[in-house]
Parts: sequence; C-alpha cells; structure tokens
Amino acid sequence: MRTVQLRHPRRGRAVARVSGDVLELLQGATTVYGWAQQAIASRVPLRTLVADAAAAATLPYSVTWSGASEWTILPAMDHPVEAACCQVTGTGLTHMASAANRNAMHAAGDKLTDSMKMYQWGVEGGRPAPGQIGTSPEWFYKGNGTILVGHNHPLNVPAFAEDGGEEPEIAGVYLIDPQGNPRRIGLAQGNEFSDHVFEKKNYLYLASSKLRQCSLGPELVLDPDFGDVRGRVSVLRNGAVLWAKDIQTGQANMCHTLENMEHHHFKFPLHRRPGDVHIHYFGASAFSFGEQVMLRDADVMEVAWEGYGRALRNPLRVISGPAELTRVTPV
Repeated sequence: MRTVQLRHPRRGRAVARVSGDVLELLQGATTVYGWAQQAIASRVPLRTLVADAAAAATLPYSVTWSGASEWTILPAMDHPVEAACCQVTGTGLTHMASAANRNAMHAAGDKLTDSMKMYQWGVEGGRPAPGQIGTSPEWFYKGNGTILVGHNHPLNVPAFAEDGGEEPEIAGVYLIDPQGNPRRIGLAQGNEFSDHVFEKKNYLYLASSKLRQCSLGPELVLDPDFGDVRGRVSVLRNGAVLWAKDIQTGQANMCHTLENMEHHHFKFPLHRRPGDVHIHYFGASAFSFGEQVMLRDADVMEVAWEGYGRALRNPLRVISGPAELTRVTPV
C-alpha cells in the first residue's frame, strides 16, 4: 500500500492512494499526518484505513509524476501545521561502501580512520539478538521540516556551500503518539543531499555539511519490505545519463538492524514529543562523489528503489553569487 501527498493551486492539499498508473484522491484527511492520527485514535492499521477509504477522484499518475499536471507532488510525509515539529535526522556508516567512501575522504596513510572504526563497531555489535540493545550507530541532524522537498523540486546548493551531491537512501517515517510512543508510519525513498567537498576538508565538518535540503518520496510505503532492497541511482546531464550505479540497502546489506537504529534515535526523550514527525535516513551504499563525479547546475539526480514506487527525481540548483555575511545585531 502506497500513498502520495499532493497540492493543487486552488483545491489545496490531498492524499492519493497509488493504484497502478492512477492516483486515487482519498475522501477524508488531506494529509498523511491526518490519516496517521486517525489510525492511532481508532486503533485501526493505517494501511487498512487507506485501503478502505473512498476515492473522490482519480489522476493519471504519469502526468503528475512528470510535472505536467497542476497537481504538485509534495514530500511523502511532513508536519502540515508546524514544520519545526518535523525532525530530519539520519544514521551513517551503515553500509560498507559508505564507510569506504568516508574513509577515502579522511584517510591518513595506513591509520584506521574513526569512520572505519565506527563501521567496524556496527559490524561487531549493530545486529543484537531480539530484545537486546546493540552498538550505537553514527547519528546526525539535518534540520527540521523546512528542508524537506518533494519529487521534481530543486535541491539547492547555497552560495556559501562548496558542493551538493546526492545520497540515495531509504528513510523511516514516524509519528509520536499522544502517549509519547514512536509509531512507524512507513518508509520512503530519499535523497539525503549533502556537501561532500566541505566534509572532505575535515571530518569534523560532517555535522554542518549535513545542514542542507533533502528530498523524500514521491511515495510512502505503508507496509514495506526492508530485508534486501535493490535499486539504482543516476545523474542526468542535458537529458543523458552522466553516471549511474546499482545500489542496495535493507537489513541484509547493513551492519545495523532497523530496530537498533530506531532504538538509538528514539531513546532520547526529546525525540518522543507527542505530535512530532520524524524523518530518519538509514544511509547510502553509493553516491557519485565517491567516484569523483562533480554535479553541476541543472543536473538531475534520480533515486529508484525496487518496491518503493516511482523514482524520486530532483534537479540540482546552484545559487550563484558570493556568500553574504550574516550579521547579528543586538536587541
């Protein structure tokens, strides 16, 4: 079961159920957040509510996905009232390829980098027995809901940034219920966009290199398989494929289980505020910067995971001009 969030310039927001090449606009709540709140309150699984909901109208999915419709595809999940109540975070060094890329950025001779040490900790302790707590993975903060963009929307390289590059991932989508319990709504394709040139200067720049936009969607999978997920990431320039690579994720290909990553994110009380939304990226197995590909303005990044619906596409937009000094003035 998969959903898409949409916005029309006159009709406002809507949630659609994916049915082949048709989007069925659902009667009822106009946001996934609203449907999830209803599911929690009624104690009916969200996928059941969505499956049983009546359709008010239908849209041709291909037209909408291509951007040729008045309907705009929004991020697969957001907080519809207060973007600051949506926390966007991630877990890194979960795949061998990502650890190797990070190691190459910061290696000094034959010395084992902190990145490889942390990856090895995950290999040794990131898959605990059921009910047990494993090794803590790397964790990073990306921002709040204001940084989330949807399919076809540009991902910006700010004037102060040194680069912008794709990171093809799957993200967990969560809502904290009224009792403060994290509830997984589903999983979605994501591009955890980052500034790799800035990060490469020194691994201590990792935190600020992550403070960039990111994309999510177009579809939210309500009953996903996260065992062994295969996909493909591509970069298109002037309509032609510049670079592409097969990718893989899911628990079979990671050094941490989903349960362990979720525990180490939600163990913090500030991550369990009732009503908050959490978008948490689970790491990438490959990205173009790791193969010395430098993206340019108007390049298109595409992420496609099998079983997760239509591909997520975002053009890259470089904000030209010199970086402006941000001044702080006294009250």
